[in-house]
Parts: sequence; C-alpha cells; structure tokens
Amino acid sequence: MASVAQAQEAQPRTIEDTEIGEILHKECDPIFAAAGLDPKSIQIAMIEDKELNAGTVSTKLIGIYTGLIQETKTPNELIGVMAHETGHAAGGHTVRGDAEMQRAAMNPMLLTLGLGLLALAAGAPGAGAALITSAPYFGELGAVGYSREQESRADQAAVTYLERSGQSARGLVDFFDNFRYEEVFEQARRYKFFQNHPISSERIESLRRRAEEQPHYNAVDPPDLIALHEVMKAKLFAFTQPPQLTFQKYPDTDNSYPARYARAIAYYRETEVETAVKAVDALLVDQPNNPYLYELKGQILFEAGRAKESEAPHRRSVELKPNAPLLQVNLARAIMAQEDGKRADEAIVHLQKALTFDHENGFAWELLAQAYDAKGDGGDARLAAAEARFSIGDLVQARIFALRARELLPKNTPEWRRATDIVLVANPTKDELRQMSGAPG
Repeated sequence: MASVAQAQEAQPRTIEDTEIGEILHKECDPIFAAAGLDPKSIQIAMIEDKELNAGTVSTKLIGIYTGLIQETKTPNELIGVMAHETGHAAGGHTVRGDAEMQRAAMNPMLLTLGLGLLALAAGAPGAGAALITSAPYFGELGAVGYSREQESRADQAAVTYLERSGQSARGLVDFFDNFRYEEVFEQARRYKFFQNHPISSERIESLRRRAEEQPHYNAVDPPDLIALHEVMKAKLFAFTQPPQLTFQKYPDTDNSYPARYARAIAYYRETEVETAVKAVDALLVDQPNNPYLYELKGQILFEAGRAKESEAPHRRSVELKPNAPLLQVNLARAIMAQEDGKRADEAIVHLQKALTFDHENGFAWELLAQAYDAKGDGGDARLAAAEARFSIGDLVQARIFALRARELLPKNTPEWRRATDIVLVANPTKDELRQMSGAPG
C-alpha cells in the first residue's frame, strides 16, 4: 500500500465515498435539473486538496476540491458555487469536450474512503458510471482560466438555476464576498479558484443586485440539508486531516453527531480499534439504520485484521443500501479475506452486483479475478483481470489477460466474445490478430 500512496503524492487524488457523494447530489441535483441536465449523468469528482478550487471538466463532470467544500459555511454557498459551475457546463465552458475526454487514456488514482485504502479504479462518462477522473484532467483543472464574459454568463445562469429550483442566490454572493480580498493579491498568491474565476468588486455587486431581485432571495436551507452538510464536512476532515487536528476541531465537549462521527474516524485512523468501535456503536444507538455507520464499523474491524468480525456490519450496510457498489465490494472483500474457498461464489455474487452499477470499477474487477481464481475458474479470472486493466487504461496488460482468457474460455460464449472485444480495442499486434483468426503464421 505504501508504494501506491507514494506514487500518488505528486498527483491530484480523487475521493469516492458513497455517503458524501449522496449528500453532494442531494444538494446539487435540483440545480442540474433546473439547467436542463440529467442529474444522473453528472458526475461530481472530489479532489483531495486543501486548495480552494472547482472547475467544469466536461458537460458530464464537475470537479470540486475538498478545500472548497470545507470553506463553505452553508449548503447554499456550496450549491451556489456548483450552480456557477453548472452555468459553465451548460454554456460549454469546459476543460475538455466530451468526445475528446472519451478518447483520452485513463490512468487515475482513487482514494476510496469507503474501502479505507488506495485502490486503482476508473470511471466512464454517462449515467450509472462511477468516477471519471485522471491526474491530467485535474492538472488542467488547476490551469483552466475562464474569461470575464464566461464568468458573467455563469453568474447569471447560476442565479437563474437557483431561482428556478426555489433556492436563494445569497450563498453564491456570500461566498464570493468572503473572498473579495482575493482581487488585491498577486495572481500567484490567489486561491486557484480565483485564479481561474477572476473576481472583482464590480462583479460581486452586479451579482448581488441580480440575486436580490429574485423572489427566493430570502429562502433558507432546510434543517436536514444543513445537518447533512455538516456531516459531509466532518467526515471529509476526519479522513483527510491528521487525527490530532480532528480532535482539536471536534473536541469531546462537542456532542453533535458530526463531531462524534469525526472523532470515531479519528480513533480508527489512530488505530485505537476498541475506542473507535465503541464510538461507532454509540452512534448506531442514535441511528440504527444508517448504512454508513455499519460500513465504518466493518472497515475498522477489517483493517484491524478481524475480517470475520467485519462481515456482519458490512452485510448489514448492504442490506440497508443494496444498490451501493462500494458497500457490495466491502462485503465481498470481507468474505474473501477469510480464505474459505467454498464461499468464493458468494463473494462473486456481491462483486457482480457492484459491477452492475459500476462496470468500470477496477478494484471490483481485481477482486473478482481473485474470487474466480479461488474456485479454479481460470478463464473468468483472466477475463476479470483484463477488465480491471482495461478500466484503468492499461491496454497492454488488458490485451495480455484477454488473450489468455480466450484460450481458456469456451469459444463463442458471451465471455469469450467480451475477451475478444478487449483484445481488438487494445491495439493488438498483427501476429496476435493472425493468431486470433486461426490463420497460419
């Protein structure tokens, strides 16, 4: 694991977490819909970085840094920023066009909070896909610059989307106003967001005037959304900052749910296993049907080398949230770690269900390859390994595994044909094509 972590130090890292992703979409989906976009087709990529930044990578992908999320005081501020980015998306002010994005080689690194490890994974654009991210895209996200005209259009579009969805544009104005001083800094000293999105007092005042004219200007965030926003910020902070900082920010005197949640995560990261489990159990007394608490408990136990004990909470998380791919993968991993070959089929069922919702999840494919190997199914194991490599853009290894899968799988089955497809799109050599066709060498 250390080698993977070290390899990522120079790259932006993205975070995938089912609970946080759900909260972000609860906040942002009304805006996407107001813009005439399909919320299910929009992916929100979280980049682990203290920097304050966000950007529109394509019409289907908006990137947001964890630092920006932490700086928002209310859901309405974050929704306002995302409405602004949606204005860029709807206006075509993107880092890359969708067609170019689909052609680009994918080689992302994913920090998966739900799995508690660094895993290679990838996504593809479109509804139902997981995360589509790569270091080159988010390197460009930091460098992209919008013109003042584009910024003005995005501002106006944001106000329209917020009003159309029954929300106030006050949060967007407040967010910009909080960083009004950025315009006096040299470019190199500004937050990346304000390097890319030029701000000025004139622009803020123009935005404020338009916002104040709207009927919903005085609308406020509902209490449940405020509570979820605080949970998201606490969870992100606890997972991305040193535990001691978490204990300082969320001291024992703070008995709120977000604070207790953050401390439970910090205990886990400090490897204080029993204290962490006890903290999660106390939270479960208050929220006995929260799948993400069971997920965290399972994660704590699994990483403490107690895979058998981790299975029950992971299973409960899946019962409560059966359509969440990461939770299915967690359970499959707990089953496989017990090294009971007789249970390989059970793990395979959960991994296949995860891949039904997230076909490009490279880590799930890797686990599936291991599960098929455990039951002696070499052909399906090699095909799963090929899918894993293909999902992260490693076409050479994908082709090698797919060629081996073709040799082991029954000819003309769906699996054999899929292996053939992978070979054909993975730049096969003339010799490999000749071999596949059965022609003499």
